[in-house]
Amino acid sequence: MSTPTAPFQRRPLPILTPHQIRELKPSLADVVEYRKSGLSLNWIIGCPLECGYCVRHLFDNFSMKVPRALMSDEEAVAKLVYHPYFRPHKTPIQLLNRATDPMLPVVKPHLFSVLRHLDDQGLTNHVLVITRWRVEPEDCAVLNSFKNLRLTVLVTHSGIDDEAIEPVDSGIAAASLRTLYEHAERYRTILYWRPIVPGLNDSDTHLARARELSAHAHATVFTGLFFRQEIAAYYQAHALPMPYEDTARRKVMPRAAEQRVLDYFHTPQDASAPWGALFRKTSCGVAYAHGEADYNGHYGIRELCDICPREQIALCKSSWVKPDLAHVTEDARALGATGPVEITDRAIIVEGLDEPPRYYLQHGFGFQCHDRDKPHHYRQHGRAPIGWPAGNGTPAP
Repeated sequence: MSTPTAPFQRRPLPILTPHQIRELKPSLADVVEYRKSGLSLNWIIGCPLECGYCVRHLFDNFSMKVPRALMSDEEAVAKLVYHPYFRPHKTPIQLLNRATDPMLPVVKPHLFSVLRHLDDQGLTNHVLVITRWRVEPEDCAVLNSFKNLRLTVLVTHSGIDDEAIEPVDSGIAAASLRTLYEHAERYRTILYWRPIVPGLNDSDTHLARARELSAHAHATVFTGLFFRQEIAAYYQAHALPMPYEDTARRKVMPRAAEQRVLDYFHTPQDASAPWGALFRKTSCGVAYAHGEADYNGHYGIRELCDICPREQIALCKSSWVKPDLAHVTEDARALGATGPVEITDRAIIVEGLDEPPRYYLQHGFGFQCHDRDKPHHYRQHGRAPIGWPAGNGTPAP
């Protein structure tokens, strides 16, 4: 496989002018976005890694190959910590996870700068950094230098061999994972095995490679493909093989594909952790790597836990507390919720709230928070219906 052709020389990162920023899609120009795994800070945009399935298609900036900044590092930190949804020591944070790769040489100094600013404030929030690019031992030394942040580096590795879909050699990510794991002291590293697409990267060889790599990570998280209309249009325009007939709002991970992964990883001889440190959800893997309960409250969705190590299940169970309805209702109403607020044994159910305020409630209470109009079905939890039969077997209790 080839490597990116855009120059990675070290030079001052250009900052877009106000006019250039106004030309961007508004969602791209807004540097703080609340996503399920945390409050996401994206003050640098542009990436030469031409992965065909990249979410940059959703922001109309896939053609922007040279990273540029929307503001200074100091301004970005202020945007984050003064955001109305930010809670010191509580709100999980993601850095540079939607419009560039944080470990590109021209971007990396800015990543380290923001991490230093946050750490110097004494913040202990979870911070997630996702990369598929090169990480060297000297980078690990910097990552180990942060004293307060609970830092996790997630290394995206797909093993996709089709250069038209993923021109970046997956061996780069594999080498970075090994380097990160070998030098980890204060941070943790996760094998982010994604996107898994049936018939593309789920052969016995791909599964064996992922299993071998999982030994060089504190946890492994596997997930499917975001296949939105914008990504499908790119596939069609470039004559790429279409992975699915339909697009979907949520990630596509067919039931048969998941079962193939689970069957391959299952080790019945290990009764306490028969699948090893393998997780379906990002926050579950991050929490396990740091020896904590899941901050997204996934314990309420018990069928997600059936592959987790027993000690992790016990830890999540001990921290999972059903919140007070009156308290939740008051907070939900303040955020704009309409209709009745309900708390089941699985989740808080609300109406009239889009994703950011729901995630704010979810992280605040450590309890899942769902939209009544977009239900999370049993076993299919948070996934697209593609590849899942209606009903999915046993109904939720």
